[in-house]
Amino acid sequence: MTEKFDMGSFSLNGKVALITGASYGIGLAIASAYAAAGARIAFNDRDQAAVDRGLAAYQEAGIEAHGYVADVTDEDAIVAMVKQIEQEVGSIDILVNNAGIIKRVPMLEMSVADFRQVIDVDLNGPFIVAKAVLPGMIKKGHGKIINMCSMMSELGRETVSAYAAAKGGLKMLTRNICSEFAEANIQCNAIGPGYIATPQTAPLRELQDDGSRHPFDQFIIARTPAARWGTPNDLCGPAVFLASDASNFVNGLVLYVDGGILAYIGKTPQ
Repeated sequence: MTEKFDMGSFSLNGKVALITGASYGIGLAIASAYAAAGARIAFNDRDQAAVDRGLAAYQEAGIEAHGYVADVTDEDAIVAMVKQIEQEVGSIDILVNNAGIIKRVPMLEMSVADFRQVIDVDLNGPFIVAKAVLPGMIKKGHGKIINMCSMMSELGRETVSAYAAAKGGLKMLTRNICSEFAEANIQCNAIGPGYIATPQTAPLRELQDDGSRHPFDQFIIARTPAARWGTPNDLCGPAVFLASDASNFVNGLVLYVDGGILAYIGKTPQ
């Protein structure tokens, strides 16, 4: 007899989720979805002011969240934070490596220091945080790690050499964590967002003085089969799936949530 599928496998009831950099934007949206699915939420940011802003946003949404000051590039701070979360919230079941930065600078104008900073936050950071939570997951006998990749894990574009290098590396780190820890019942997958409408991208979507769309907005709409920007909520379903028992045999995957961009060569010239 075929085993019946349990819809309850999508539940995150009783799980403890750490979402890095989740004071706002995509991280906040994913954390809110996890809370709605029953998870307990912990997040971090680099300074107390950012953590306080995040805590206020969660409180306004009616979500109990635990905020911590820690830089993802500081291994000692991350190890200390993970221990504190274990004591105050519980052993971490789900990690979302969401914290990241981008510097849009042409390669020949980019300083080595800026390049290294992007690599440090976007690639070394996920390594550091994953390394800190993995022992607890191994001890519990299960765990979910979700890395926030990008379409730049697959594509290049002018001005984002450091970001693309970091996100391409993060894709391979995702696969390698899968390779090393799948036997311990730990699944490591990634989400690759397309172009998402957030406050940070708002200037690229503002109407021009003549009422026309911003040139970059026109480019994205033309390049996306769905003919729209994504929203943070578009990432929530995939994030809940990858954090839940429903994805227990999904490992090493980058799930692109991009409205079809990576499947599309672009519109035929008229």
